[in-house]
Amino acid sequence: MQRWIKLPDGRVIDANRIAYIGKTETFTRIDEDGNDLGLGYAVNLGTDFPRESQLTLTGSKDEVLGILRNILGRAEGTPAS
Repeated sequence: MQRWIKLPDGRVIDANRIAYIGKTETFTRIDEDGNDLGLGYAVNLGTDFPRESQLTLTGSKDEVLGILRNILGRAEGTPAS
């Protein structure tokens, strides 16, 4: 059964196809005028091991960690909220 999870950029991914989750990285976000927007978070998700099967999830702390909780929480049998 497929479990579709919506990513912050609007794409969707089947959580059952995720083969690995990379390390969560932080970076400084800036806008076009050079103003500081705070920390951004990024994590690599892969549905297979070739580079073509990888995607990078970026967003705020709440967005990225919420997606990871949803993926991992359901994988462990806990319902997502």
